[in-house]
Amino acid sequence: MSSVLRPESAQQVAELVAWAVSEEAPLEVVGRGSKRGLGRLVQAAHDLDLSALTGITLYEPDELVLAARAGTPLIEIEETLAEHDQHLAFEPPDLGPLLGNDADDGSIAGVLACNLSGPRRLKSGAARDHFLGLEAVSGRGEAFKSGGRVVKNVTGYDLCKLMAGSYGTLAVMTDVTLKVLPRPEKTRTVMVFGQNERQALDLMTRALNSPHEVSGAAYLPAALAAGSAVSYVAGAGTSGQSVTALRLEGPGPSVTYRCEALRRDMTALGAHEELHGRNSTLFWREIRDVDPFLRHPDCPVWRLSVPPHSAPQVVARLTRDQAALFYLDWGGGLIWLAQPHRQDQADRSIRAALGDCGGHATLVRRSDDGQADTAVFQPLDPAKAALTERVKDGFDPHRILNPGRMYAGL
Repeated sequence: MSSVLRPESAQQVAELVAWAVSEEAPLEVVGRGSKRGLGRLVQAAHDLDLSALTGITLYEPDELVLAARAGTPLIEIEETLAEHDQHLAFEPPDLGPLLGNDADDGSIAGVLACNLSGPRRLKSGAARDHFLGLEAVSGRGEAFKSGGRVVKNVTGYDLCKLMAGSYGTLAVMTDVTLKVLPRPEKTRTVMVFGQNERQALDLMTRALNSPHEVSGAAYLPAALAAGSAVSYVAGAGTSGQSVTALRLEGPGPSVTYRCEALRRDMTALGAHEELHGRNSTLFWREIRDVDPFLRHPDCPVWRLSVPPHSAPQVVARLTRDQAALFYLDWGGGLIWLAQPHRQDQADRSIRAALGDCGGHATLVRRSDDGQADTAVFQPLDPAKAALTERVKDGFDPHRILNPGRMYAGL
């Protein structure tokens, strides 16, 4: 059983990593543990627990910038921003419940390390696009800084982009700085019922290319819509109808006008409804946090990123077995899939289904009977594998930080 190291300062983090290098003792880097099951299993002698590194160190609402220590709970940051009618525009998901952990227990550095973004990604960008600066300790035990407090900071290499999505395999972040934005005054969601995947994709594409400034576009088949906590959505699913949802946000009068215009455009497509305020927020939180699959706890859950036009073809290949469940986000660019088969079998079928469409798949929730060495992330071609190894050698040559979490040997 591994021991737990819980530093209380950035200096202690550097000292512990330097000690681990000298002892050749790998570390599993943990923020608050809510996403510990995301990625391959890490074999480490010690846990480097960052949960004591908490607190917002800088917040300037007028400058739209916030900095916090790595282990600061995401919920604390969101509540602080809400007091000033601001938010994290990349809409970070809370995957804790999906992974068998508590809700609202993730850390800000954990979100950035995994580069997690919600439904608004198609309009506002990914987590890495809002990541301005960091303080960190490399796998050599050396402290370093990158970026700054403004968006147009061009000093040196943009290491924030490299750290986002590295899953703690390159460095231990101790402090992070983010861009924040005003929270929308009003949110409404237009729903169209009864579309199939191809029709829904055409509808979402049309809406996203319209002047209505859609900030979310998702498709729920009837089987998953029926489980929603939003009555309009659940009612459609119970009656056997799918739900295609289009979100509009912004100043009140603008949202009202755009909603009316969008609904006029949708009139010929069949029955539709509109969600306001609380119901709209609740629906998109369900989409964001993968709530539709909480009712299927035994199924491995996969996250497939594909070119939107390929989504119907990929879905058709993967749902020939009627037991498979899916829904679409990002206008069809993101497929969430619950595949009941054994992990290794699902891995082969999913990689084959992606074929040459240019997409990639990530195993987000493992099954109890799944093989520990299942490829969690998309396998790398030789050129990307060589580049990844060189980057790892530069930051963590001794393979001290989260060894093997993304790929074997790294």
